[in-house]
Formats: sequence, structure tokens, C-alpha cells
Amino acid sequence: MKVAMGSDHGGFNLRLVIKAHLIERGYEVVDFGVECKESCDYPDYALKVANAITSGECELGVLVCGTGLGISIAANKVKGIIAAPVSDTFSAEMARKHNNANIIALGERVVGEGLALKIVDAFFDAEFEGGRHEGRVAKIFEIESKYL
Repeated sequence: MKVAMGSDHGGFNLRLVIKAHLIERGYEVVDFGVECKESCDYPDYALKVANAITSGECELGVLVCGTGLGISIAANKVKGIIAAPVSDTFSAEMARKHNNANIIALGERVVGEGLALKIVDAFFDAEFEGGRHEGRVAKIFEIESKYL
């Protein structure tokens, strides 16, 4: 599976740790940066990752900023993206199983490296359950179609 990754300066270090972990687990990672810790704008990297998913270049994405919030908000403005900001394993798992999220967003200032890797594993090990959740996700996309 191809995974898109991106971060701003606030998520630089954690992105590199997660990237190495995903590669170790056998994923192909497309890293959209950021290349250094200089201040930058998280929407730019959220858009790169979101576009990689909506174009079909990648299947899932990981975004990292200071909190995981701003970068997920920006990604969610792209039609077809469900970006879930999470800071625990249960939410990461449910984001995939119940919400069919295609991007997970983490905050480097919120979670430590050990927990971040467990969160990523929970997200990537889960699969969308469909069933009763399909109708709910479809309603999300109906809202998206009307307002985006």
C-alpha cells in the first residue's frame, strides 16, 4: 500500500519517526515534506497529501502538525477526504472502522513517539466495516457535495 505523508515544522520530527515505522512495516511512503524545521504553513502540506489520495496515487495518509488539528481541518476541505485528528488508539481504529477515514492526523506536541506509533498501527490495521456505517459516511459526502 502507498501512504502519503506530510507535516509542517511542528510535526517534522514525529513525521520522520512515523515514516520509518511505516517503511519497516512494509508500506511504500510518499513523503511530501516539510524538509526542515523552519516555520511554514500546514495547509500547503495537507493539500499535497489530500491530493495524492484523491488522485489515487496513494490509498491512505498521515499528517502531523503541532496538534493535528489545523492540518486535519485543511485536509478536510478537499472533496473526498475524511481526515481524523486522533490522540489515542481507540479513536484511530474507529476512524477507519466506522468513519472510513483516509487520513489520520497527529500532534507532535500532543502525543509522544511511542503512543504515536501505536495510534498509527491501530489506524492501518483496521478496515472499514461498512454495513450500518456506509449510510452515515454517505451522508457525510452528501453534505460535502452540497457545501464544497
